Amino acid sequence: MSINDALAIIKRGSVEILVESELLERLSSGKPLRIKLGMDPTAPDLHLGHTVVIHKLRQFQDLGHQVLFLIGDFTARIGDPTGKDETRKPLSSEAIIENAKTYRDQVYKILDPEKTDIVFNSTWMEQKSAADLIHLAAAHTVARMLERDDFSKRFSAHQPIAIHEFLYPLLQGYDSVAIQADIELGGTDQKFNLLMGRELQKQFGQKPQTIITMPLLEGLDGVKKMSKSFGNYIGIMDSPDDMFGKLMSISDKLMWRYLELLSFRSLQEINQWRKEIEEGANPRDIKVKLAQEMVTRFHDKAAAINAYENFVARFKRHEMPNDLPEIKLMAKNGGLPISQLLKQVNLVAGTSDAIRMINQGAVKIDGERIENSKHIVSTGETHIYQVGKRRFARVSLVKHIADIGATKT
Repeated sequence: MSINDALAIIKRGSVEILVESELLERLSSGKPLRIKLGMDPTAPDLHLGHTVVIHKLRQFQDLGHQVLFLIGDFTARIGDPTGKDETRKPLSSEAIIENAKTYRDQVYKILDPEKTDIVFNSTWMEQKSAADLIHLAAAHTVARMLERDDFSKRFSAHQPIAIHEFLYPLLQGYDSVAIQADIELGGTDQKFNLLMGRELQKQFGQKPQTIITMPLLEGLDGVKKMSKSFGNYIGIMDSPDDMFGKLMSISDKLMWRYLELLSFRSLQEINQWRKEIEEGANPRDIKVKLAQEMVTRFHDKAAAINAYENFVARFKRHEMPNDLPEIKLMAKNGGLPISQLLKQVNLVAGTSDAIRMINQGAVKIDGERIENSKHIVSTGETHIYQVGKRRFARVSLVKHIADIGATKT
């Protein structure tokens, strides 16, 4: 693979590379690079938001590089202050140890064990003396620390900042020195900490690491970043049914974000799906592909098939009336716009009413909300259409008027 091809893979989904010229120099050397990602075991389970950056690690492995997955069992005693408006409560040693055990098993659902070194920063940090920590703390000033947005906001609002919180970026930065990282990955919110690693490597006579920031994945609400504390997460250890159902619940807009950051599908294939949606295809069908891919990855193919079948059966059982008469409509040119269909079966007052209800999220097909007002329903399909909470119709589209016959009741 050429350097440009490798760079294109690395750039997919990435927000920023600092410094890209240094990355190109490293890639051109032909030597396997040491790729670092650090995670503190502050909770027992990883979620799909975590996997955005873990997937990038896997891409580096596929390009022939070595991954160092760093479990911050020492830094977890402080707690990353990034994005926090108050000092984090310290975790017990027992909780940290138990959480760390689960991380090892979970990351191997994505990473190649043969190309992964799992390391713990307590290995070197517990060997440091008080004098060592004082020397490390002298590397930066309080003013520099207050350049961090979260620290600055807390200081301006007269909210307390504990002294040990200032140590966190320094300790994370020193991890890069200890393992001699060539590249460090992290979320966009980690940029300050990642840059700290570059600075400390310079001070310790090492070539500064290249840093690559990855976007923060929005949770199921489409607004806040995915987090267990917000209750908007999809855990990679979720059951197949839960994982499938949660992914089917995301908005049509968020679906593209998940495809870009989570799917292993090519960008060409995803762009083709975009074109099909613009031409009237149902976004629900793309969500099914995404949900099946994720369940297959974290469980297996059989579980994905079973989860889909359970999902369909669950909606038919709980949300779709079984005693609806079947209405047959003829559709010219192989399909009928959804707005026209809803009008013809008297679920809406007119096409403008249909578009308004779709935009409000009040229209469902087989229990799945539809958000594309230009959606085309194909002939040969039979679905249950719902507008609001109480208006339903079972509709079949046929190609020829002779196929309509008598309406079933």
